[in-house]
Amino acid sequence: MTRHRHNHDHPDEPERLLAEVEAACADRGLRLTELRRRVLELVARERRPVKAYDLLERLKAERDGAAPPTVYRALDFLREHGFIHKLESVNAFTACHHPRTRHTVPFLICDVCAGATELCDDRVSALLDLQAREAGFLPEAQTLEVHGVCRRCREGRHVR
Repeated sequence: MTRHRHNHDHPDEPERLLAEVEAACADRGLRLTELRRRVLELVARERRPVKAYDLLERLKAERDGAAPPTVYRALDFLREHGFIHKLESVNAFTACHHPRTRHTVPFLICDVCAGATELCDDRVSALLDLQAREAGFLPEAQTLEVHGVCRRCREGRHVR
């Protein structure tokens, strides 16, 4: 197994991400509707994790009929197929930096600026999985969120 180790501050390249998701959908026979693509684009362009109702407000400004169920269905599709992550502790969404590969990753979440860093290190999820199995537990999903203060905020360099 190839070890995958690096970090991603969200976002880096929204256009690259959108192209990768479109390719992944084509490969998997999934339908990336206009609404799903627009929701993904809004999430990908955010500097911080974004809440569903903030997405809804942006969509309402663009199109008639935007309602909570339509946004939640789009988010559910994107999350189910690994194109976005939900940060449970802050009830917000962030784009996945490796949308063509199914994986679980921990996040470092800054409590000052609300930024999220995707900590890509296969060893973390493998260790959690191994320890769960050794305890007789069959893991089905992992969510690991570490809260603290990012380097930029600690050094007073964060710009909102």
